[in-house]
Amino acid sequence: MHFDIMVGSVLGASEYVAEAILVSIIEIGHTGECHFEPSVSTLNKDHVLLICTSTHGAGDLPDNIAPYAKALQQHDLTGFNAMIIGLGDSSYDTYCGAAMKMETLLVEKGVTLLSEPLHIDVLHHPIPEEVAVEWFVAQLDKVIGE
Repeated sequence: MHFDIMVGSVLGASEYVAEAILVSIIEIGHTGECHFEPSVSTLNKDHVLLICTSTHGAGDLPDNIAPYAKALQQHDLTGFNAMIIGLGDSSYDTYCGAAMKMETLLVEKGVTLLSEPLHIDVLHHPIPEEVAVEWFVAQLDKVIGE
């Protein structure tokens, strides 16, 4: 499998998570690439789309992934598979709002989610990479086992 990891980041935590996931992908024997300036030009039905985004402001997408989300609205994504990892702070009522927005958009455009999205509360998991990698490996085992 090949994974296109689309990263939405403000302060860098999502970048660390994406890079840790990429290491796991390679260790497991798959391929992948982190996209820190996501573009719809990389869309490929043969790849798994993995959205890894933090939330900022009032549940907003980070500036680097917002244009990507807007561009996705113009595409039929039927036949695409995706996974979503969201980072947020549960002390805000917009906790993981960006990941939820991406989930809604992807599902509306016809994407099949391979698992329930992971929402990481950075208040309880100050090193979100550990939680993300553990979750990803477990989800991948389920997907491959099917």
